[in-house]
Amino acid sequence: MNLPVILIIAGAFLAFAFLAILLGGPSSGKAKSRRLATVKDRHAASTEAVVAAQMRKTIQAGSKGDSTLTQFLPRREELEKRIRRTGKGWTLTQYMFASMILFVVATGGMLIVRAPFLMAGLVGLLIALGLPYLVVGIAIKRRVAQFNSRFPDAIDLLVRGLKSGLPVTETFQVVSQELPGPVGEEFKGVVERIRIGNTMEAALQETADMLGTPEFQFFCITIQIQRETGGNLAETLANLSDVLRKRAQMKLKIRAMSSEAKASAYIVGALPFFVFGVVWSVNPGYLEGFFHEERLMIAGIGGLIWMSIGAGIMAKMVNFEI
Repeated sequence: MNLPVILIIAGAFLAFAFLAILLGGPSSGKAKSRRLATVKDRHAASTEAVVAAQMRKTIQAGSKGDSTLTQFLPRREELEKRIRRTGKGWTLTQYMFASMILFVVATGGMLIVRAPFLMAGLVGLLIALGLPYLVVGIAIKRRVAQFNSRFPDAIDLLVRGLKSGLPVTETFQVVSQELPGPVGEEFKGVVERIRIGNTMEAALQETADMLGTPEFQFFCITIQIQRETGGNLAETLANLSDVLRKRAQMKLKIRAMSSEAKASAYIVGALPFFVFGVVWSVNPGYLEGFFHEERLMIAGIGGLIWMSIGAGIMAKMVNFEI
């Protein structure tokens, strides 16, 4: 009986996907808006309008790989931005199909071990929604950490280039060529946006919004203030590099001091779920009431709520901002 249920779930998802692809055709309103924007870009005279048109074409060209299935997602722009922040070549369509496959596999696995249908569906839904989001978050965190670790070196390279007489844009080009990894990629994007006519402040701010790190935001503010008020940019950037290195050292000290508290929080938070899984594997009938009896369901939901509150409090206690 478990195999037909798995086949029904898989068939339902495949039918939904094919139906969305076949019937979810282009929207007439969006097509009309695109035609109007094309006409406006064709007759635009100002430099800002030309730059905006070029940026719209670039974004549209990068999003052609996504199918119409992604148009059903709420807050699609935020999710696309989050996926772009990983620096990978992932698309929103791949993200959705990965979530569907995880749901089918997790639900089928729970049904194979004779779990209740409600429990299997909830576990499958939790894994399908949480695991891809967690993987993307880990990729973003890893890339931001790599960027922050090499960003002071990039600033030092900028300082040496400015002291040798190079303009700021040329030093950006040197950094994009000399430093590998996320730092070189982000500075290469800044240089490309400046080449198509965007201002330096706007190009830097777009990168800062994409990264979402205070370190690069400090750099953008430093460049903007220096261009408005004047002064020695090389000396200002050298001071900024020293501040960022000391900030990174302070973060490492805080991580070392709070590691014991974090380990305790992880153990305390995972222990109830571990015990529940062990008891379920030994005697499933002892815990079946949590999925049938109303009082036990209310007690279980209340326990999860209180555990979530406790986990949030412990996370705030060990999370320090500099």
